[in-house]
This record gives sequence, C-alpha cells and structure tokens, in this order.
Amino acid sequence: MSGAKGHIVGRKDQHQVLLYALSTCIWCRRTRQLLEDEDVAFDYVYVDLVEGTEREQVMTEVRQYNSRGSMPTIVVDQEQVIVGYKPERIREVLEL
Repeated sequence: MSGAKGHIVGRKDQHQVLLYALSTCIWCRRTRQLLEDEDVAFDYVYVDLVEGTEREQVMTEVRQYNSRGSMPTIVVDQEQVIVGYKPERIREVLEL
C-alpha cells in the first residue's frame, strides 16, 4: 500500500495530473493502474488515509472540482476534471 500522498514518475509528463482516490476503492485502483500502465507522471492523494484537519482540507479541495466529492477524481492542469473510472476520457484528455 502506498502512503496517503505521493508522486509517480512517468515519461508522459506534459500535463499536471492529480488523482484524488480512496485506498479501498476498486475504481480508484483501476484509474491509478491505467495512469501507471500509460506511463503518466501524476500526484495522488488517498483521502481516506489523510487524517484530522488535513482530511477536511483535502475534501474541500476535491469539492472545488467535484461538488459530490466522489472518487476517483482526476484533475488535469488544474482545469479539466474527470470523475469516475473513464479510461477513454482519461486517454483523450491526456492525449495518450
């Protein structure tokens, strides 16, 4: 299991990608695996592993992009948001 936050190095780093996820969510795991399989560089936050007031801050961030606060939420270049496991949309937005 990875830590609550981290960075995955990838050769495809032309976009700033941030994945908000739950460590126990199968769709979140599939989304992360897709990004890794496509060799995309990205940051991630496992919201359920963040504790205390920091979790509140993270959820406030998530809701700025996704008012429902559902996972996974992917933010690309701080402007495009993909909610849920949507491989085709992820590949399209990231130009894969």
